[in-house]
Amino acid sequence: MKHARHGTPDLSGARWRSSTYSGGNNECVEVADDVPHIVLVRDSKRPIAPVLEFGHHAWSAFLNLLR
Repeated sequence: MKHARHGTPDLSGARWRSSTYSGGNNECVEVADDVPHIVLVRDSKRPIAPVLEFGHHAWSAFLNLLR
């Protein structure tokens, strides 16, 4: 995965996944955590819309709060 000239990541190689709790209705949040240094989050209904970027430490802290 390479970054574009202005720091925007190229998302073409990201592997998106949804929670096993989503029920397969295609109305959920998808996560790509295989990108170096960031975790990407998007709306499954709008896959070409802008995505949110989190650092791995921030994402881990968020997940720990959910437990």
